[in-house]
Amino acid sequence: MNSVSHCFESLRAKNQCALIPFITAGDPDLQTTALALRLLDRSGADLIELGVPYSDPLADGPVIQAAATRALAKGTRWEQVLEMLAGTVPALRAPIVLFTYYNPILNLGTEKFLQKVAGAGVRGLVVPDLPLEEADALLQQADSVGIEVTLLVAPTSPKERIEAIARQSRGFIYLVSVTGVTGMRSLVQSRVQDILAQMRQITDKPIGVGFGISDPQQARQVKDWGADAVIVGSAFVKRLAEGPPAEGLEAIGQFCHSLKAALTTP
Repeated sequence: MNSVSHCFESLRAKNQCALIPFITAGDPDLQTTALALRLLDRSGADLIELGVPYSDPLADGPVIQAAATRALAKGTRWEQVLEMLAGTVPALRAPIVLFTYYNPILNLGTEKFLQKVAGAGVRGLVVPDLPLEEADALLQQADSVGIEVTLLVAPTSPKERIEAIARQSRGFIYLVSVTGVTGMRSLVQSRVQDILAQMRQITDKPIGVGFGISDPQQARQVKDWGADAVIVGSAFVKRLAEGPPAEGLEAIGQFCHSLKAALTTP
């Protein structure tokens, strides 16, 4: 499997925008998660972001919070998620980017956590509650095991902070499109276009836009504004949770195809 950086390099060479779906591990169960990862990989995903359920998901909106609550109620735990990934990742083309909060990393110990995650085949990491000022230790240790830690830029971040985040972020830079939590929105705020243009003057690293993108038209709009990747979470999580697992899987497969088509149509 390619690294996150190599994936973006390949897509840039073809002038393509990456599609990054997000799902929550263990919702409705880990067997379905494994099937969903394989399905998304076949349906146009270039990378896949997998959220590890956590009891206090501060950055997540109601849809993903509910998914995490369901997964935890089913008994989903870190070790089980990594075991599932170890058995699934070898069959995937798309690199897996793990989305987790910092407390589980601290509880396990940074070095041990990274070794386990790397051993399961994970290639990227997003930690939404890790501030830039405290990221150095994790970034350095992650580099040593081949995991790229992607940092987030808020829409309210001043230029100096964007520059600092851009220097440190690995793989790509995650631009949060809204002030607030994840969730589906009817419109993507137009200021994202201005922030993307500002970031282009600061860095040549790939920029992924997430939070609030919920349909193919919005995905295409963000691509046309200059994003290197479109990250879609709640819309996938909602579809997977509706109805029996087989129906949810069919729904996210079709949705993934429609998003990819929107990003590749001339």
